[in-house]
Amino acid sequence: MKTSVAMYARALLVSMLVLALSACGFHLRGSDGRYNLPFNAIYIGLPVASPLAIDLKRNIRAMGTTEIAQDAAQADGIIDVLSNPEKNRGKSILSLNSNGRVREYQLSYTILFKVRDNVGNELLGPTQISLTRPITFNESQLLAKETEEEMLYRNMQADLVQQMLRRLAVLKPVVTSSPVPAAAPAPAAAR
Repeated sequence: MKTSVAMYARALLVSMLVLALSACGFHLRGSDGRYNLPFNAIYIGLPVASPLAIDLKRNIRAMGTTEIAQDAAQADGIIDVLSNPEKNRGKSILSLNSNGRVREYQLSYTILFKVRDNVGNELLGPTQISLTRPITFNESQLLAKETEEEMLYRNMQADLVQQMLRRLAVLKPVVTSSPVPAAAPAPAAAR
């Protein structure tokens, strides 16, 4: 009897705690897939037709708080892409079967970028994000495996965008203090 009362009290306490946390609006940052970027306008240094640029811009626009600048001079945040991720997609042999034929490949997708503000202050140094995914291979299902490979690359690209947004969301813009103007001398009292 004593243990059931203690269990009931513990369950009630946990329930009250959960209700109190949800009532105060508590939630983990970015837990809903949305991030607050510290920029009013951001420029993305990728070709306009790049699938990664399109996906990144779409996600930033969906947040609704940051605009995409067409020119770096119009932005207060600039993403400089140091390596084109479309050229850094890779496919390597991961394992072979007993006949020496490929059984598994490893797909890779890598980007190297940095973030600076419009006056050149580096907010995020050169950062590399590398993603890998294994994919099995079967010669008899060649078309299906090619489709699966493209789907994995699209998923890696979506993951890459989310990781970039998480890194952007934690940046703190450099605040430059403006010099305090010297106090003007008080006018001399007329005699």
